[in-house]
Amino acid sequence: MKRLPIALLMILLTLLVAACGAPAASSPTRLPVSTTAPTTAPTVAAITTPTNASTAVATTAVATTAPTVAASTTLNVFAAASLTDAFKAIAPAFEAAHPGVKIVYNFAGAQQLAAQINEGAPADVFASANKKQIDVVIASSKIISGTAQTFVRNRLVVITPKANPAGITSLKDLAKPGLKLIFEAKAVPAGQYSLDFLTKASKLPEYTSAYSPTVLANVVSYEDNVRSVLSKIALGEGDAGIVYTTDAATDVEHIGTITIPDELNVIAVYPIAPLAESKVPDLAKAFVTYVLSPEGQQVLLKYGFLLP
Repeated sequence: MKRLPIALLMILLTLLVAACGAPAASSPTRLPVSTTAPTTAPTVAAITTPTNASTAVATTAVATTAPTVAASTTLNVFAAASLTDAFKAIAPAFEAAHPGVKIVYNFAGAQQLAAQINEGAPADVFASANKKQIDVVIASSKIISGTAQTFVRNRLVVITPKANPAGITSLKDLAKPGLKLIFEAKAVPAGQYSLDFLTKASKLPEYTSAYSPTVLANVVSYEDNVRSVLSKIALGEGDAGIVYTTDAATDVEHIGTITIPDELNVIAVYPIAPLAESKVPDLAKAFVTYVLSPEGQQVLLKYGFLLP
């Protein structure tokens, strides 16, 4: 057998080594794929973790503070219907001075309000159009005796529809046969004041004792509050009625007025008091104080009330 030359043997050995090393040469191409993922993942986690943590802190802060911003306190004020416009005008200034406080009004006849309070309605302040209804609530211990204060006064006036189809031009005309008069019920402060006016007039010779019963014979409806009388006369549902001067001033476009002179007029006295069972007693007292303050009194004066 012939022996291979040493040079040829060396060449064959070199090729064999190269062929065996080929798979090892290709593996580095795949390694970057498997090694890159673990390297990148920690990097992403390192970046996002602090961001999520701060977001969580911010979210927690919002959740904690939101109720404080949204929270509000309600002050329930029960007030005679004749106080509607003036008390609504008082609300913004009082609420501005007491952030978070919202005044909720209940306007109606004072006798209705007194009954509601005595039946357990959630009231914090009661402003009546006469002392009688305040006394009703005091009798049930819902208002502490001695805490009620007079905060304003009012006067009566006769009103007619603007067109005045019945031709009523004087107080004596209220006794003309066939008229349709609309008054407040006797239980309503304005209703009792109207009766007092008729009683006074009946004692004067120019009216005679027949004046009061004759006028009352013309009454076709007795309403629960003065605003109802005002509304019906403005709509022409009656020939005349009696309301407070402050009510008449709210609708000069649709009604006319006939003055009741001082010797016949009745001055309405309005008392106000906080409720003994108020859930916000300090706010209730603060509202009463504000109504009696120079600022509150100026608002009431603007709406035609007489200062106490």
